[in-house]
Amino acid sequence: MAYRSDESSLLIVVLDTNPVWWGQQLSKPNRDLTFTNCIEELLVFCNSHLMMDQRNKLCVIAAHPSKNKFLFPKSELADETASDDSEIMRQTKSDGQYELFAKVSETIREEVKDLIFSDTSGELHADCMLSGAMSMALCYINRVEKEQLNKESFSSRILVIKGSEDHQSQYMNFMMVIFTAQKQNTIIDACILDQESSLLQQACDITNGIYLKIPQLSGLLQYLLCVFLPDAKIRKKMTLPTNVKIDYRAACFCHRNLVDIGYVCSVCLSS
Repeated sequence: MAYRSDESSLLIVVLDTNPVWWGQQLSKPNRDLTFTNCIEELLVFCNSHLMMDQRNKLCVIAAHPSKNKFLFPKSELADETASDDSEIMRQTKSDGQYELFAKVSETIREEVKDLIFSDTSGELHADCMLSGAMSMALCYINRVEKEQLNKESFSSRILVIKGSEDHQSQYMNFMMVIFTAQKQNTIIDACILDQESSLLQQACDITNGIYLKIPQLSGLLQYLLCVFLPDAKIRKKMTLPTNVKIDYRAACFCHRNLVDIGYVCSVCLSS
């Protein structure tokens, strides 16, 4: 018997598209996970979320070093003509793929290509604009909530798939995002591909999300489907990974370095 919740679920996936980190994966002898494979496995995960309930909604945001971008839905999606939709339907009739799944897959692939080819900055950064992408996710949740017909209730969660390292300059913006998500009852999950992230550890703990560093990158799809696909109500009945050790160190305002002990201003609470 299929599980049906009384409320729909909005899933927002924030994908780390840092070209430096993904380029390093190509130089490894094993090549457990390439960027192309990650996109294809992400599409399977997104379509699985939409398949769980016909009322479920999806949003995918790319966190790039120079900018953030909506991969799905794209801003021009609402202005597309019926002929564009019929063209997608004609293309998918041959393999019998569901039209919504085809639209999600094609849109994300096109937007990822546009993001890569439009990046002409030439600057290389070890991190991505994660706090900005998560701020966009919270704004999108607020917009969907206001556009809900008949004020139907829905649950929202953000899944961050991250491989690049943290940058402490984003600490303050990131903490504001975390407490805003907590106020909105939005769960933040983290799927870590490489280095541990103290910022995401705090985010998952504060919002009751799941923090998981993938032991084997080749099994990314299995971890996405088994750990991050269930919503909050189903997770209560499952045995899922728990946050054992959390780095709650704060970053100082002057140098943005993590400190164990610091002085805190009694007026502005800066450390």
